[in-house]
Amino acid sequence: MKHPEGDIAETRTSFDDSTPLARELADITRRRQALAADRLPLPEKTRILTVANQKGGVGKTTTTVNLAAALARSGARVLVIDLDPQGNASTALGVEHRSDTASVYDVIINDEPMVDVVQKSPEFDALYCVPATIHLAGAEIELVSLVAREQRLRAGLETFLNESPDLFHYVFIDCPPSLGLLTINAFVAANEVLIPIQCEYYALEGLSQLLSNIQLIERHLNPRLTVSTILLTMFDARTNLANQVVADVREHFPEQVLRTVIPRSVRISEAPSFGQTVISFDGTSPGSLSYLEAAAEISHRGAPA
Repeated sequence: MKHPEGDIAETRTSFDDSTPLARELADITRRRQALAADRLPLPEKTRILTVANQKGGVGKTTTTVNLAAALARSGARVLVIDLDPQGNASTALGVEHRSDTASVYDVIINDEPMVDVVQKSPEFDALYCVPATIHLAGAEIELVSLVAREQRLRAGLETFLNESPDLFHYVFIDCPPSLGLLTINAFVAANEVLIPIQCEYYALEGLSQLLSNIQLIERHLNPRLTVSTILLTMFDARTNLANQVVADVREHFPEQVLRTVIPRSVRISEAPSFGQTVISFDGTSPGSLSYLEAAAEISHRGAPA
C-alpha cells in the first residue's frame, strides 16, 4: 500500500518552482503585478500613430486594436480609425460597420464631419472607433480625382480633434496592406508610424521599400512623420528562426524596436470572432499581458522629440 505522504510528496513535486509550468505561472503573476503597479503617463497632446506594413498577415490590425484597448484600459482616451476596407478593426472593437453605416469613407470622400461617424466601442468607456465599410474598397479610385486627395483624412481628423470637448490622448490608424492613396492619407494624418513585424521568414522583405515611401511622404507631404515604433509579433520562442529574426531587427533598428514581443497565441486569434480584443476577451493570458506591456512601453517612451 502506498503511503499517503507519497501522494503529498508527488503533489509538492508537481508544483515545484523548477517545473516549466510553475515557472510560467510565476512569470505571468510577476508580470500582472508589475502592470498593476504601473501608472501610465498621459501625453499632453494627441499622439497620432499609423500602423502600417505592406505585407499582409503580420498582425497589423490585431496590434492596432489591442494597443488601443490596452491604453484605454489604463485611462487614456483613444480613437481607432479603421482605414482597411475589410473592416477587421471595426469587428474586433464591436462597432457596427454594415454597408449603410456612416463610416470613414464618408469622411474622406463626402467631407462628412468625423464627429458624425465616430462610434463608442463597448470594450472600454474611453475607446472610440471610426468604422470602415465595404464602400472603402472603391475609395482608392474615387480619391484620384479629388482636390487635395492626400490630405483628406488629416483635414477631417484635425477638425474633429480641435472641436472635441475632451482631449484624445491617442489615435491609431489601421491601414490596408498596400501603399495606395488610403495608406498615404494615413501617413499624412499621423505624427508617428508603428510597424508590426512578424518573427518569421522574409520578415524584413519589403521593409526597405516601406521605409523609402515613408521618407518620401515626410519629405513632400508631412515633415512631422517619423517611424517611432517597431513591434515584433507572432514570436515563438521555441524556434531558432524567431530568435534570429528578433536579433536581426534589433540590430537594424535599435532605437525603434520595443523590448516587448508579442507571442503566437490562440487567445489573440480567437478574440476577434467574439467581437472583442484580447484585452477584454482574456485579460490574464500571455498574449494580453504582452500587449499591455507594449502599450506601457509606448506610453513611457512618449512621442519622439
